[in-house]
Amino acid sequence: MRFANVSGRLSLLTARDEVVDIERATGGRFGPDIQAAYERWDELLDVARALPETGETVDKSAFGNPVPAPRQVFAIGLNYADHASEASFSVPEEPPVFTKYVTSLTGPTGDITLPPGSVDWEVELVVVLGRRAHRVTAENGWDYIAGVSVGQDISERDLQRVGPAPQFSLAKSYPGFGPIGPVLVTPDELDNRDDLELGCLINGEQVQKGRTRDMVFGVGELIARLSAVTPLLPGDVIFTGTPAGVGLGRTPQRFLSPGDELVSYVRGVGEMSHRMVAGH
Repeated sequence: MRFANVSGRLSLLTARDEVVDIERATGGRFGPDIQAAYERWDELLDVARALPETGETVDKSAFGNPVPAPRQVFAIGLNYADHASEASFSVPEEPPVFTKYVTSLTGPTGDITLPPGSVDWEVELVVVLGRRAHRVTAENGWDYIAGVSVGQDISERDLQRVGPAPQFSLAKSYPGFGPIGPVLVTPDELDNRDDLELGCLINGEQVQKGRTRDMVFGVGELIARLSAVTPLLPGDVIFTGTPAGVGLGRTPQRFLSPGDELVSYVRGVGEMSHRMVAGH
């Protein structure tokens, strides 16, 4: 199944890409808040299977972030060997973990304002928790996932390298630096949940293209490693890492500029499109 945040309302997408408003279709059993639905995810799945197969057609601009207010956001660094190499790091033995602050999250379309500095792109598979997970095994990790979406871990590289220790979280948390969307796809919809193509383009030029099978730590392993330390909560977000092709790793280096069109995708999940604009 595919769920979405359409004009601020919890919605289900039909096979014809029509939108069913879940609050209306369930007679108020579920409210319009998609974030609240993650607390009742198994119940929602049962109810959604019986919903109408026809709905309304809406413009893609109506689709917002399908996980707009998570309590915890985890992000994984250097989770593809080719990206670790271009960043001049060894492949990690433990996943490097940081956060993106919730105020950086935004939807799958629209403008992103560029702050001063060197702003880079990092397309990622995003996974969203549908159950509380604590000390779970890697083999069972996917059982706790509500679904997956497309994400961008946009990063300002100058601030990231300021100070005696890297400022990963702060440099990746300007407003708009965490786009997610356009839909949340349940794992059963995917032909191979551990082998998805992801990539991004700038002004039509492909700059990243990879496959999630090449993650150093797969989704199940990430759930196990994170939940061994801290409980993961329904509606939590994990940015799972980016493949090679970021601007920092290029010769010469390349960064986003006002007017650039950034398209990010995960095949079988969806596509986002954003325009970079100058700050004031």
